[in-house]
Amino acid sequence: MVGWGLTPKPVSASEVTLVQLMEITDANIAGIVHGGTIMKLVDTAAGLAAIKHCGGLAVTVAMDEMSFLAPVRIGDIVTVRASVNDVGETSIEVGVRVESENVVTNERAHTGSAYLVFVALDEKGRPRPVPPLVAETERQRRRQREAKMRRQTRLAHKRAIREHREEVGPDEGVAPADAGDPRDPRAARADEDPGGRSHLRM
Repeated sequence: MVGWGLTPKPVSASEVTLVQLMEITDANIAGIVHGGTIMKLVDTAAGLAAIKHCGGLAVTVAMDEMSFLAPVRIGDIVTVRASVNDVGETSIEVGVRVESENVVTNERAHTGSAYLVFVALDEKGRPRPVPPLVAETERQRRRQREAKMRRQTRLAHKRAIREHREEVGPDEGVAPADAGDPRDPRAARADEDPGGRSHLRM
């Protein structure tokens, strides 16, 4: 069995920056960069930050929020910056900022932001503990506080959905449970760690 190090790590130890030129193959039917292309870069950068923090495999369990603030155009350079905002027992929230740059005019724009939640896995694919996070600056401490607020919002939303569905009874017909359905085993695992303790993962 692998001995996972749980020495606290600073935010700066796992920061990730990806830079990529947007090409014709990245375009959608509107002639601008496809949102899915940006989302893949966001998930990649966030996943690398999570892996660097936990020192092993980490998988995406939720994209808590993805905001597209401005279009990215073909020929732009996209810069994706990811950093860990907070951690739970086995989970990691990563914040991502997306910027674009016109290589001709040097004009830059903040084009997107996202928050993703990952869970660290051991060699058998089970959730395992992650190192505590050390917020070194006031900005990092603010992000950590906001991450805890998002966690509470996710938990409250899940409780409200569960209570509503218990009140109205089972759905008519047959439909697959979605990842946000409290009856879905994935959702149950997201609420608590193997020891039954509530943590960040959603």
